[in-house]
Amino acid sequence: IPSHDRNLLLKKCYDAGIRVYMIPKISDILIRTSTNLNLFDTPILLSRNEGLQADQMLVKRIIDVVVSVIGIIITMPLFVMFGAAIHLTDRGPIFYKQTRLTLDGKLFEIYKFRTMREDAEKDGIARLAGEDDDRITAVGKILRATRFDELPQLFNILAGSMSFVGPRPVTRDELEKYGDYADFILSVTPGLSGMWQISGRSDTGYEERINLDTYYIQNWSTWFDMWIIIKTVWVVLNGKGAY
Repeated sequence: IPSHDRNLLLKKCYDAGIRVYMIPKISDILIRTSTNLNLFDTPILLSRNEGLQADQMLVKRIIDVVVSVIGIIITMPLFVMFGAAIHLTDRGPIFYKQTRLTLDGKLFEIYKFRTMREDAEKDGIARLAGEDDDRITAVGKILRATRFDELPQLFNILAGSMSFVGPRPVTRDELEKYGDYADFILSVTPGLSGMWQISGRSDTGYEERINLDTYYIQNWSTWFDMWIIIKTVWVVLNGKGAY
């Protein structure tokens, strides 16, 4: 409902002692992360868009490099096994790549294990996979169900185009749907996982994605990243939205 009507309803419920549950709007998230100040005897809120500070980005980058190197070394046998299985299926390429946007709107190629037939996008139009999609190969179904199809993104993280945690890396067409918040979303490095990925994936609309990404950027901390990674493991094991 419109913000004005919602505020009136909230006040009435508050006066009557009725509990209220609401989905926050972007303005609510910005207010929650504001700094409390006092101008003489008047309380005021200071809201500013600073993104991640230089020291925070440095810490985040160091963690990404160290963990991605360890991850690549540990999972190298999986790269060999999955690569052979994909190639032997139809003799096609092992990796699928697509142009996405990273920090400050720079373009990069995101890598995944190929899970669809080689001619799945022969018309040049990228389409999201659906449940029981006949374009997905037998090996691809296993990779998608376990999320192992995203293992090659460890190299994107090592190269600095991605981080382990951050907003979902978007295409140029998707960025238009973010409207006035497009630049804000591109103020941090996109992530292999993030608030959107652990909150339903394809079940989540763009408005809610903006809310989730805004909340993450405004509340970033190393502990927050760790919490998201733990939640990601649970989502993978649970298999929700894994098609």
